[in-house]
Amino acid sequence: MRTATPAERPGFAWAAPALLFFGLFGLAPVAVVVYLSLTAWNGLGSPQWVGLDNWRALPGDDDVTRGLGVTLALTALCWATQTPLALAFGTWAAGHQRARAVASAVFFLPLLLSTAAIALIWKALLDPNFGLPSQIGPWIGLPDGNVLGNRSLALYAIVLILLWQFLPFHMLLYQAAARQIPTSLYEAAELDGASPLRRFWHITVPQLRHTIIASSVLILVGSMTYFETVLLLTDGGPGNATRILPLHMYDQGFIAFEMGYASAVAVLLVVIGTGLSLLVVRVTGYARMTSQREGV
Repeated sequence: MRTATPAERPGFAWAAPALLFFGLFGLAPVAVVVYLSLTAWNGLGSPQWVGLDNWRALPGDDDVTRGLGVTLALTALCWATQTPLALAFGTWAAGHQRARAVASAVFFLPLLLSTAAIALIWKALLDPNFGLPSQIGPWIGLPDGNVLGNRSLALYAIVLILLWQFLPFHMLLYQAAARQIPTSLYEAAELDGASPLRRFWHITVPQLRHTIIASSVLILVGSMTYFETVLLLTDGGPGNATRILPLHMYDQGFIAFEMGYASAVAVLLVVIGTGLSLLVVRVTGYARMTSQREGV
């Protein structure tokens, strides 16, 4: 393959619109929030410079440490549930089964709904008075049927709702990637006597390595912003069982009107999300990958 000469490569002007857009709507807001995290501001008037006071207060705030633990637990559970199911359903949807189109359309319905609508629908479905748990609760050891009001079950209920909401998106990623795998690889493996499970594990999964990593990064970063769902379903309750860090940031900014402190929490979330993304890229060697079809 002939390598393009410097004269043939696109110049900086081609990237300028994207860089400008990212700078205005990506980097600039982050820079403003970083500045606000070094100030005391109630949302009115001019912010007052306080240096690192907000940052020094973070380690001593029990709501921050507790919220960080809940957020990381939610992130881990979301990744552990969404990744294998999206991989399995996505590769299945890439096939040619008779019911594939109809089933895929049903699976993708959550993509048409807003986060607020999904949260309100599930809150009605899980209502302890007239929802589904009121009917089956006694059969599963939950006499009152109050799933969202149970400290042991509320977080898992949110994880399942998020799974239902975001599974279709990640299914689309795997479906598109699986259709790019050359059929010759499967034909050769079938001639060698490989079972469907071995073909999936030794051909499909390695070929989808890039997609698995990209999907995982999206899940990890997205888990840091699951705010509306938790707010509408449990508002951080019962107690502090589902009080994630973004919810604490919201309360500090728009209820306590401590915009500077809320900005410090927001920057902390950005740092954690960025750190997790870089860790995944570093551990998996994603940055060194050059081929989209390894082994082909």
